[in-house]
Amino acid sequence: MLIYLSQYLTQFHTGFGVFNYITVRAIMAVLTALIISFLIGPMVIRWLTRLKVGQSIRLDGPQTHLIKAGTPTMGGTMILFAVGIALLLWGDLTNKYLLLVSFTMFGFGVIGFFDDFKKVVYRDPNGMRSRTKFLWQSIIGLIAAYGFYAMASVPAETQLLIPYMKDTFIYLGAWVMVVTYLVIVGTSNAVNLTDGLDGLAIMPTVMVAAALGVFAYLSGHAVFAGYLDIPYIPGVGELTVLMAALVGAGLGFLWFNTHPAQVFMGDVGSLALGAALGATAVAVRQEIVLFIMGGIFVIETLSVILQVGSYKMRGKRVFLMAPLHHHFEQKKWPEAQIIVRFWIITIILVLIGLASLKLR
Repeated sequence: MLIYLSQYLTQFHTGFGVFNYITVRAIMAVLTALIISFLIGPMVIRWLTRLKVGQSIRLDGPQTHLIKAGTPTMGGTMILFAVGIALLLWGDLTNKYLLLVSFTMFGFGVIGFFDDFKKVVYRDPNGMRSRTKFLWQSIIGLIAAYGFYAMASVPAETQLLIPYMKDTFIYLGAWVMVVTYLVIVGTSNAVNLTDGLDGLAIMPTVMVAAALGVFAYLSGHAVFAGYLDIPYIPGVGELTVLMAALVGAGLGFLWFNTHPAQVFMGDVGSLALGAALGATAVAVRQEIVLFIMGGIFVIETLSVILQVGSYKMRGKRVFLMAPLHHHFEQKKWPEAQIIVRFWIITIILVLIGLASLKLR
């Protein structure tokens, strides 16, 4: 919104033209989302507490989590509100990539909202039926997949980039929609599975979002993309503003979600943020790099798949409990230790992902 105002004011003073730069608007988006989160956080927590929107704890989960029963959940609404305001103020609302990724993020957020609503109102820790949730995720995921394919303007948008290898692509054509669908839905559910300890999911999300913001800016800049030999995708740089807003809102939320948490993200947050990461990775053609940088999300998901598969096939469990962070809880690791070590692993993986910009 303010970008249009600045363009108008430029005729009176050229200094207002600085707000046309993506970097400036990204910085402002970070600060705006962060400040909004700080300001509304206490109010949201009090509001959720009055509504008795408390977390339901599964009795078959770690016993240490029983003390968390009743902690306000659905805090992801705070994140989405802050991101939304930041985008309205600093984003280019005519940009097709910004609109499609935002649609995907908020669409998955709505699914998560209804899932959380069922958990807290009906006191059902399982929430929405898995089939129903997956159906709606698939609908939005397929719409997004078709949207990316339909608005592809350069060959790279129908190819799968192989990182760390120079000029290596797999041509997918229309099959790119299948990859897009899997990345968006898969990442959304992976972040959701990871969101089981105070701050465990939000900080890796923030770090991966920051890295994807770098990829978005470089991929949307013809000179930088040419120098780094990565796909140049006109217009995709605007996603830098979205990722910046997500970073700011995520850090603001972490202020209240850090151990011991005053509020939980809930599915409204984890599903939306995961979908935003997946959709952005698709837009900048870095699906495999997302798989690397989001390694914690991948490992958490694989731990659940292995646990369920092993139990069904062999009648034995691979881990003491799944997802993986629960396994370490059962091994008596302190919660804070698990969280920080997962953060450190994510930092390493994000750096490895960013290294793909030069290692090829």
